[in-house]
Amino acid sequence: MSGHILTICTANICRSPMAEALLQHALRGQPEPLKSLKVVSAGIVAHRGEPVSENSVVALKKVGIDLSGHRAQPLTRELVEDALAIFCMTESHRAAILMNFDPPPKHLYLFREFLPGSASREIADPFGGPIKVYEASRDEMVEAIPSIISFLRGLVAEKKG
Repeated sequence: MSGHILTICTANICRSPMAEALLQHALRGQPEPLKSLKVVSAGIVAHRGEPVSENSVVALKKVGIDLSGHRAQPLTRELVEDALAIFCMTESHRAAILMNFDPPPKHLYLFREFLPGSASREIADPFGGPIKVYEASRDEMVEAIPSIISFLRGLVAEKKG
């Protein structure tokens, strides 16, 4: 299946790399075709090649995922056009994408958009905060992943049919 899953934040050094790694890890445990989906991350104002924040590395190491090799990349038209689905951390990220890409991408969501009930939909930027703030961001992502996988299962079935 063509296309990748894209996770977006501001600088691509905290939230979106964590979301990318966590979602990729979760998808590997799924049956095909979900298992083969590639997850990529980028930032609205990322500086290409910037290393991931140390606290993001530590927060994921605590759940057995190595993020240390991640390098930031800016969001490009190609990344957006090739995406099967795009998951942003905040409404401001979604607004920036809608403003800067014409035509706007169809499958553009918040990472926590599919959670039931009144759960907060946005994941705040932990940049510069203590490790506990990064762990809270990580846990908010982990909480959302089952709902994203359910959504992707439906999207992939829709693409097939």
